[in-house]
Order: sequence, then structure tokens, then C-alpha cells
Amino acid sequence: MRFVDPWFLLLLLAPAWLGLRGWLARRRPPADRIAFPALRFARAAKPTLRARFHRLPGVLGLLGASLLIMALARPQVPGDAEPTRVKSRNIVLALDISSSMKAADFQPGNRLSVARLVLREFLKRREGDLMGLVVFAGRAFLQAPLATDLSVLDRLAEQVDIGLLPDGTAIGSAITLSLNQLKNLPRNACAIVLITDGANNAGEISPVQAAEAARALGVRVHTIGLSSADTFSVALNGVWTVRNVNARLSGQDEAVLKDIATRTGGQFYKATDPGMLGEVMKEIDPLERIEVQISETREWHELFPILVGIGLALLLLETLLAVTWQRRLP
Repeated sequence: MRFVDPWFLLLLLAPAWLGLRGWLARRRPPADRIAFPALRFARAAKPTLRARFHRLPGVLGLLGASLLIMALARPQVPGDAEPTRVKSRNIVLALDISSSMKAADFQPGNRLSVARLVLREFLKRREGDLMGLVVFAGRAFLQAPLATDLSVLDRLAEQVDIGLLPDGTAIGSAITLSLNQLKNLPRNACAIVLITDGANNAGEISPVQAAEAARALGVRVHTIGLSSADTFSVALNGVWTVRNVNARLSGQDEAVLKDIATRTGGQFYKATDPGMLGEVMKEIDPLERIEVQISETREWHELFPILVGIGLALLLLETLLAVTWQRRLP
């Protein structure tokens, strides 16, 4: 049972105080009284039924008033809990916003702007899922906690930009902060999508430690490495050479991201242009959703009409007794 307006229950102190005051008054002899020694024999007489119940009208009045006060608080009892099956997945997006994401090899714009655009498109296809957003550079920050309102998450993702955090790439911290959002949810129903273009060089938690924590919690981590494609140019001597204009993921960087994904049962992807990044997100989109059964109470039954009816009946009965069977002379 619950009360919609529980503050009205404070009014119950009034009938409680009246009842206590009456009880204390009956225990004290009156200040002025006349003694009739010749009537001592009346003590042996048995009290009549009317005398035994002379306090009944007062008790009924206090009970009736108490029930009316409880009705003001609107007590409710739950209806039948209906089992509901839902298919969903809980996903935290971890986005790198370090200075290297300024690289303009992902046109139009830079790596971050393209990643942000792709993520927003990804959100549109996750109706019914719990989604959250973590951004990281030299440290990690929870941009949006897990929620089903994807429109709010979309607006928060649009506000993400380089320079919001100290520079660096704290991959381990980003995974750990994401796990804090997922740790109390069902095992194997959660995933982290990590997007970065560099190696871990900040934070107190290593990527391996974070990956082991994710594996222990049953959370899969999908890692996406952003990297420049090789560009070909002609040198002055007329010989074709390969030159990397922007920073690229090294073999060691890729190995770390692959290790994170492998340890947690996720997948590693490498994206060298916006189209490839979009395809990667489409591949991640149909993640298996587990079926969860929950019990949901959809309606509450009001009790105040019953309490009002009983309370008014008790007050009416008090009045009838006071003017008939329990009538007293002034």
C-alpha cells in the first residue's frame, strides 16, 4: 500500500492527542466532589450494559475522524502485477575527444565531428534500449547516464567537443566509468562501444585491467579504432612514396584494442573513413537483445472511498448513540 499525499497523516496527531487527554482525565479524580458515605453499598452493584459502554461514542468519533484523515492521504493498493517481456540491450558509448580527434582526414569535418554524426545516427536505431554516453581524453567524464530518452542523449552528444577535458587518452578510465553504469544490470545484456584513435597514455587504470573487470561483469566491449588511410604522393625525384598525413593507429595500438575486445567477447573494427565508420556502426547495431521478463503494476486501486464511507458511518453512529442509548443529562 502507498499514500499519494502522506503529509495529511500528520493530522492523525489531533485525534491521538484528544484520546490521550480523555484517558488521562478519567484517571484523575475531580477537584470538587461531594461524598455520600451512605452509598458505599452501591459499589457492590454490577454496572449495567449502558454503563459499561459509556465511552463507546467517544471512541467511535475518534476512529471516524482518523479514517477521514487517512482518506485525505489517498491510500492505494496495487492491482495485479502483469508479466511483461521486453527485448533490450544496455549500451554505453565511450567517445574519444582528445586533441588527435581534430585530424581532418575524415571529411567532411574532423574525426570527432564525423564520429559524433555517426553516433547520433546509431542512436536513432536503438529505440527501446538503455543508452549512455561517456567522453574521455586525459580523464573520463559521464556525459549522459543510461536512459531510454534518446532525444536527450542526442542533444548531449551534439554538445561534445574537443577541449572539454585535459588532453590525453584514458581508455582504461573510460571503460571503468562505463562499467559503473552497467554493473548492476543483468549479465550478458550490456555492451560498451569504444571509439578512439590513439593508445592509452593517461589514467590510473590500464586497458587490460578494465577489460578484465568488464569480462567479470559479463559486459562486452566493442572497440573501434579510427586511423588515417595511406596517402600517395610524388616526391621531387619523381618516385612514388607512401606518406601518412595524419596520425595513424600503430600496430601496438591496434593490438591493445583487439585484446580488449577479445577478452570481453566483443569485436575490434578499424575505420579509415566516414563510410567505413558508418558500416561498422551498422554492424554493431543488430546486437543480440536478450528477452527479459519483468512484473509491472499498471494500475493502483483507490481506498479513500471506502475509508470515507466507514468514517462517516462511525461519526453518524456516534451521534445516534449520544442522543439515544448513551444520552446524558447536562
